[in-house]
Amino acid sequence: MVHTHRRQEMQPASKLLTLILLIFMGTELTQVLPANPEESWQVYSSAQDSEGRCVCTVVAPQQSMCSRDARTKQLRQLLEKVQNMTQSIQVLDQRTQRDLQYVEKMEVQLRGLETKFRQVEENHKQNIAKQYKAIKAKMEELRPLIPVLEEYKADAKLVLQFKEEVQNLTSVLSELQEEMGAYDYEELHNRVSNLEERLRACMQKLACGKLTGISDPITIKTSGSRFGSWMTDPLAPEGDTRVWYMDGYHNNRFVREYKSMHDFMNSDNFTSHRLPHPWSGTGQVVYNGSIYFNKFQSHVIIKFDFRTSSISKSRQLDDAGFNNAYHYAWGGHSDIDLMVDEGGLWAVYATNKNAGNIVISKLNPNTLQIVKSWTTGHPKRSAGESFMICGTLYVTNGYSGGTKVYYAYSTNSSTYEYIDIAFQNKYSHISMLDYNPRDRALYAWNNGHQVLYNVTLFHVIRSEGL
Repeated sequence: MVHTHRRQEMQPASKLLTLILLIFMGTELTQVLPANPEESWQVYSSAQDSEGRCVCTVVAPQQSMCSRDARTKQLRQLLEKVQNMTQSIQVLDQRTQRDLQYVEKMEVQLRGLETKFRQVEENHKQNIAKQYKAIKAKMEELRPLIPVLEEYKADAKLVLQFKEEVQNLTSVLSELQEEMGAYDYEELHNRVSNLEERLRACMQKLACGKLTGISDPITIKTSGSRFGSWMTDPLAPEGDTRVWYMDGYHNNRFVREYKSMHDFMNSDNFTSHRLPHPWSGTGQVVYNGSIYFNKFQSHVIIKFDFRTSSISKSRQLDDAGFNNAYHYAWGGHSDIDLMVDEGGLWAVYATNKNAGNIVISKLNPNTLQIVKSWTTGHPKRSAGESFMICGTLYVTNGYSGGTKVYYAYSTNSSTYEYIDIAFQNKYSHISMLDYNPRDRALYAWNNGHQVLYNVTLFHVIRSEGL
C-alpha cells in the first residue's frame, strides 16, 4: 500500500522576465539560447509560416523554444550530458587529488627508506644483523608500491585531460548557442560520447581499493528518533536520486520515499510505502529497486519490490542469531546487517556454531541464497557497527564517544588485520553505518541525525611481474 504525503509551500515571487522579441520576415529562424546553459526558455507566443518556420516568437527564461526545431533539442541534451560529466569529473578530480596527496606522502617516506636501506647495506658490518634484516624486509614489502605511485600520477594527468576536454566541448556548445549549424552535430555527439565512455572507464578503475581514511561528517538532516536508517539505491538508473528513510529499529513497517536528496533535506514531501512485515534492526538496504530487510523476531530475509509493492523473495538465513541474540554493541535487534558494495549483496551476522563471532555471507540478490560464507574470529557483540567496501568488512570499535575503524576482514584473501582509521562520531551514538559504492560514501544514522562521510580508498594496481 502506498500513501502520498505533501506539504504545500509558498512559491517565491517570480522575477521580472526580460522578454526578447524576435521578428523574422520569411527568413530561416536563427536560434537564440540563454547565456547560462542551466537556464531554459519558455515560448509565450509564436506564429509559423506555411513551411513551418518561426515568423515571430516571444520567449522568456522558462522552458524551450520552437518545438519543431529538433537541433535545439539535441543541443540541449548535449549540454545536459556535458554538465553531468563536468560534475562527475569534479568529483573524480577531488578524489584523485586527495588520494594522490596520500601516496605522494608515502612516496617521500618510501624514498627515504630506500636511501636508508642503501646506507645500511653499504655499512652492514657496523650494524646489528637483526636491524639490517628488519629494514630489508620492510623495503621488500614496500618496493612493489613504487609502480603504484607512478599509476597515481598518470591518473591525475588523465583527470586533468578530461577537464580540458570538457572545457573545450563547453566552449563549442556555447558558440552553437549563438549560431546553429556551424558545427557538425554528429561529430560533436561522437566527441561527447567518447569522453563519457572514457570517463566511465576511469571511474571504474578508481572504484575499488583499500580504506585509508574517512572524512569529517556532513550532517544532511536532523529528524526521527535516536535509531534508524536511510539510504539511496546504488543501482538506481541515471537521474533516479530517491532517498529512502526508515525510522526506528522494530515494530515499524513504513518506509518513506523522497524524490531527491534536495527534497529530503528541504521538505516534508514524501511517499509512504507499507511493508508486509515490520523490520528488525537498522540493517536494511535498497538495491536495484527493492528493499532487503530482516523480518522482526526471525532470521528471515525479505526482498520487497517497490515497483510491484509485493514480496518478490524471502528466505531463512540458517543458523543466524536473531531477536537480540548477537546484536551490535548498541543492541536494537541488530543481529542481521544487510549491506552492499561493489561486489553485490552481503549479510553480516553471528551464529552459535561460530561462537557468536561474525559470519560474512555473499547473497544472490535474486534468490537470497548464500553464494559463499566466511567465518571470522571477531565477536559480533563487541562491534559498534560494520560496513563492506570492495569485499572487505570494516568494523568499528564502538558506537558512542570516541570511535575508530579498527578491524578489517578481506573475503578476497580470507585474512584479517587490525587497523587504525579515525572516525568522527559527531553526535555520540551510531546506530546505522553503510557504504554506498555509487556515491563512494558512508551513510550513517547518528543519534537522530542523518550524516554522510566521504571515504579515501588506496587503489593497489598490481601489474604482471610484481
